[in-house]
Amino acid sequence: MTRVRVGIDVGSTHTDSVAVDERGNVLAAVKARTTPDVTTGIIESLKKLLGTKAFAVDEVAAVMFGTTHVLNAIIQRRGLGKVGVIRIGAPATTAIDPMLDWPADLRDAVGNLKVIVRGGHEYTGEEIAPLDEDGVKRAARAFAKAGVDAVAITGVFSIVNPDHELRAREVVAEEIPNVPIVLSHEIGSMGLLERENASILNAATIGVMKRTIESLRRSLASLGIEGVPMYFAQNDGTTAKSEFIEKYPVFTVVAPISNSIRGAYVLTGIPDAIVVDTGGTTSNVGVLTKGYPREALEVEIGGVRTNIRSPDVVAVGVAGGSIVSVGPNDSVKVGPVSVGYELIEKGIAWGGDVLTATDVALAKGVMKIDDPRCDPERPAKLVPKEVIDAAYDYMVRTIEEAIDKVKTSAEPATVILVGGGSLMWPRKLKGAKEVIRPEHAQSANALGAATALVGSVVEKAFSYDHVTREEAIRITSDEAKQKVIEAGADPASIEVAEVEEIALPYLPGNAVKVRVKAIGKLKL
Repeated sequence: MTRVRVGIDVGSTHTDSVAVDERGNVLAAVKARTTPDVTTGIIESLKKLLGTKAFAVDEVAAVMFGTTHVLNAIIQRRGLGKVGVIRIGAPATTAIDPMLDWPADLRDAVGNLKVIVRGGHEYTGEEIAPLDEDGVKRAARAFAKAGVDAVAITGVFSIVNPDHELRAREVVAEEIPNVPIVLSHEIGSMGLLERENASILNAATIGVMKRTIESLRRSLASLGIEGVPMYFAQNDGTTAKSEFIEKYPVFTVVAPISNSIRGAYVLTGIPDAIVVDTGGTTSNVGVLTKGYPREALEVEIGGVRTNIRSPDVVAVGVAGGSIVSVGPNDSVKVGPVSVGYELIEKGIAWGGDVLTATDVALAKGVMKIDDPRCDPERPAKLVPKEVIDAAYDYMVRTIEEAIDKVKTSAEPATVILVGGGSLMWPRKLKGAKEVIRPEHAQSANALGAATALVGSVVEKAFSYDHVTREEAIRITSDEAKQKVIEAGADPASIEVAEVEEIALPYLPGNAVKVRVKAIGKLKL
């Protein structure tokens, strides 16, 4: 019997689903409208996929999701849990309170409960001061009285020595049993405030992800897909089982973008390229490096700076549903406002009265749409040619500038076009030595989710005056491999995909940050 993987990816306009066999061959691919609650759109997309009859329900071996549930909860400030925040770092870190630079409404949404206690470590792993266990216990009791849903603990240089975070967790668990406790050394990398921010967001969204998983599991069962392993796409283009993601929901916050970039690699086999993913509202331009998204050093989520691993992307508001406007002196602008999923009602080619980027591309003759309701000649008849030309020039120029921004070299690069709106772009772009739009490009996001490997990244800081280089890499690699097993990989398939060493010249003692990425195949 064929073992089928189903990949589902949520975009701002469409939710894509794809089914692939063991060899990665696409059996079927469909689109459905993304819904405000996200889950309804996912189930509708899955129903359409099952309706293709390209595979049997009992052949489904795993379902992989790339969702925006967590991102939406943070942006909308809805459904977030109340978090008790403990920073281990007094007196050195008391000048800046936890969440000080957060948007006020988000800070209030997660409870604004924080305490700083004595403790923390040097970058060498030695104690700055003993952990104030009594202070941790008092904080835990106050949090229990306030009715927190989770606790986030962050220690100075805990990525070097997590002992204080681990002990603080024990103390808190004794006072508030059965409440999730998030430790920052498991979430972010170096940078105390960014790591703390990511840990708090993770704690605040554990409930969101738990409810999401339960809802999706019930929905799958209603479709006859019961007891099948569920996996969720992570920000770096890898995947992890639902039990792991329930503990670390912040690892999924920008996963749909990574899915598309990873999907571009799966479709083309090209490991190093620039990827342009065009949807209905935005075009995301990122970089493939060794088959995975190039990662950013820092990412802002809902107005909060974090250092979780995430794709390095330039997003522009020019996509399929982007609205074309004509200003003073006949100046033409495209986006960032979009009709989104209402394109087929409001777009001129569908009989509406809003000129969109898709209408422009149809009028230019650069794209075709297989939809009997679409009249590709209508935009050209109703809109002056000079407006069409100016709008298309604006669109292409915007994408070319975004491509230029992500490049690290002046040399022309391979550009891969994916996404439902990728048909609108020409086959020649400035800065590109070749432009490729592969088959199934419109489903690259779901394909990226369906074919992803299980992965984990671990970063640690060391002083090579105190530990050898070999020992530092071994310690970090072992931890990364253990994380991959926890995320659902077959232990026999795990390999180290990447080792990176970065000198830390602002610290004494030959300090180095070691970063290891480990990957493995799903254990089905």
